[in-house]
Amino acid sequence: MRYKIFRALTVAGVLVLMATARGFGAEPDATVRIAGKSIAAGVGFSWGSGVLTYQGKEYPFSMTGLSAGDIGVTSIELSGSVFNLKALDEFNGNYTSFNAGVTLAGGGGGATMRNQNGVVINVVATTQGLNFDLGVDGVKVELKN
Repeated sequence: MRYKIFRALTVAGVLVLMATARGFGAEPDATVRIAGKSIAAGVGFSWGSGVLTYQGKEYPFSMTGLSAGDIGVTSIELSGSVFNLKALDEFNGNYTSFNAGVTLAGGGGGATMRNQNGVVINVVATTQGLNFDLGVDGVKVELKN
């Protein structure tokens, strides 16, 4: 029972953070779908690939990153919205994020990430594995040629 309450409060808190990061009702400039893996014991490493849908076209990208405050091994699928993307090349960069989530067999969470160009990505995740995450992450995103 405590787990369900903690999970609900965590997801609600992340959704509030995500909403305030961009504003209620704003139209996204693009969307993303991401699949990846993560392994951590205090400090972790994540990797994955995704697809950016921008102006009716799909652009594949890769991502790698470090995290603090993680414990566990997970597979993750994320989807979300991209804001402040004025040109495709602004999507590349180093993103920092605040995220929160807990996974026991299956669960979820969310994150808001911002890069040096002011591009904001809000994602919601579903995960498989065992993981506890409440920290600040750094993620490098690069469009594939």
